[in-house]
Amino acid sequence: MNSEAVAPPQPEKASRRRAFRLPREIGIFGALVLMLLVLAIFIPQFRNLQNIANITTNFSFVGIVAMGMTCVILTGGIDLSVGSVFGMTAVIVAYLLTHGVPAPLAILLSLLAACGIGLLNGLCITLLKMSPFVPTLATLAIARSFALIVTHGRPISIFGDEYRSFLWIGGGDVFGVPNPFIIFCVAGLFFWILLSRTVWGRYVYAVGGNERTARLTGLRVDRLKIIVYILSALMAGIAGLTEFSYLGSVTADMGTGNELAVIAATVIGGANLAGGEGTILGTVIGAIILEVLRNGLLLFGIDPYWQGVFVGAVIILAVSIDYFRKLLRHD
Repeated sequence: MNSEAVAPPQPEKASRRRAFRLPREIGIFGALVLMLLVLAIFIPQFRNLQNIANITTNFSFVGIVAMGMTCVILTGGIDLSVGSVFGMTAVIVAYLLTHGVPAPLAILLSLLAACGIGLLNGLCITLLKMSPFVPTLATLAIARSFALIVTHGRPISIFGDEYRSFLWIGGGDVFGVPNPFIIFCVAGLFFWILLSRTVWGRYVYAVGGNERTARLTGLRVDRLKIIVYILSALMAGIAGLTEFSYLGSVTADMGTGNELAVIAATVIGGANLAGGEGTILGTVIGAIILEVLRNGLLLFGIDPYWQGVFVGAVIILAVSIDYFRKLLRHD
């Protein structure tokens, strides 16, 4: 009996496919390097040490929140409340400090309030089977309203030696390195280890990759989801009190719109909103790209109102590049 022989795989084609299997982070890191080179060459002010310090401080606030958001997105969820939790935490700690509560206790109570919002989100999603969009949108309004209730719409400022230790958290430095950037690096290292070097991290990817399969294998999906939403709110709270410490003043609208910047940083960094794909390294690079872009536009003299247009274009470009990269990889 004659039969057609199956052709063996072409080594050249396989080699070409492997050539395109480069980590997403390499591409976005290359884009960041290109941006830095262009800005450094054409805008001398960009190379100013004070400007560089401002950039590292500013992307640290968004980056800290984005790390918690990355965990949520990896599970296939979304957290729209992070901007409001950011502001609420800052308002609570400011209110407590100005009413004589010691700084460590004020920080602890404000972060517990932030975790409470995360817990509420997680319980609504797991026990009540709500879409993540619904409870996080609700807590966005709740947290912002609570900040308005506490402040009555007025700013809260702290000055003087009695607040020096708290103001050092966001406004100080260690050997010239701004403290917000140090907190950002510590958080990045923690989440990198958590997601890439622990069993729990593999569970997070498993839930985002295929939640039904994860449940069938006995994974406690609901408990894991609750934890990631608490982590997201906690990181938003840490970033909020750090920025308040940096500024020394807080208003009820602090953090408004931050959720958009945070989600943008994770998407630019390669996170898949459907879940199961993304890294902390990518999120870090995405947060830096956003701030470098914003800073560069200001130094170029472009109207700040145009910033959203450029950020949106970068998001579309990043997702498009990732789409074509996947096509080449599976070709």
